[in-house]
Amino acid sequence: MTPTQAAPPTHIEPRPETTRNRRDRHHRGAARWIVLGLLVAGAVAMLFPFAVIVLNAFKTPADYSNSGPLALPSEFYIDGMIDFWNRVNFGQKLWNSIMIAGSVAILAVVVSLFNAYALGIGRVKGRLSIIVLFLIANMLPHEALVYPLYYMANQVGLYNTQLAVIIIFTVIQSAFGTYLLASVFGTFPKEILEASALDGASRWQILWRVVFPMSRPTLSVLVVFFFIWTWNEFFIPLVFLISNDKQTIPVALGVLEGDRLMDATTTSAAALLGIVPAILFFLFFQRTLARGISAGAVK
Repeated sequence: MTPTQAAPPTHIEPRPETTRNRRDRHHRGAARWIVLGLLVAGAVAMLFPFAVIVLNAFKTPADYSNSGPLALPSEFYIDGMIDFWNRVNFGQKLWNSIMIAGSVAILAVVVSLFNAYALGIGRVKGRLSIIVLFLIANMLPHEALVYPLYYMANQVGLYNTQLAVIIIFTVIQSAFGTYLLASVFGTFPKEILEASALDGASRWQILWRVVFPMSRPTLSVLVVFFFIWTWNEFFIPLVFLISNDKQTIPVALGVLEGDRLMDATTTSAAALLGIVPAILFFLFFQRTLARGISAGAVK
């Protein structure tokens, strides 16, 4: 063999690092499939009750009695929805829920923004104690608050008014919003605030022209959460809204089910009508929610 000829290729043993990397990739792939399977199982378990409600909402009472709750409907039956709509004046209840939940979502975010700006950026004295107080207030059960709230609302003439419910839930939701936003504003870049102050911006201008635009994704997430949480509230609206024309959808559902005036199919139709608006709202703001969560993760 001449010096210019290349040596024949020989079998090269894989390095230990290569084998280890392959084994790690295999384990990671198996772990991903396991996590995916668990997530799918959890999603099926969560969607199963909703699927049962949809199936039974379009069944006749006779079909429900003969085939059971898990069978497909033999015909498309909407009289249960129409009956519930007319019985509770669903259009009025829907407007009441949208008005209360929407007002609370907007007002609670505004109050949370002001409080968190003072606590997280303004650095008021006793900031940590105030944030802990907000956290404790948010953890109090509604059953412990209902009597003093009822007494105060009755004394000022706000009992049996939607304004009382809006004020109560604005305070309750803003307690959580203040705690969350104060933690976020505590890590706000000081360089941006100092540069704005050097340019002659007042505190009000810094809030609306610097802090608010940069915090808009987080505020959008809070709006969605506050709306859904207020929409699903039952106990406080049940106590404070005794007039039929002022009640919300969850209260109307609870009152009719308590009177046992509806069969299983009408109850399913009523539950479906109560759930659909909240689902549509969530789907409509899904991109906003995803952008807000992603922006919070990047921060």
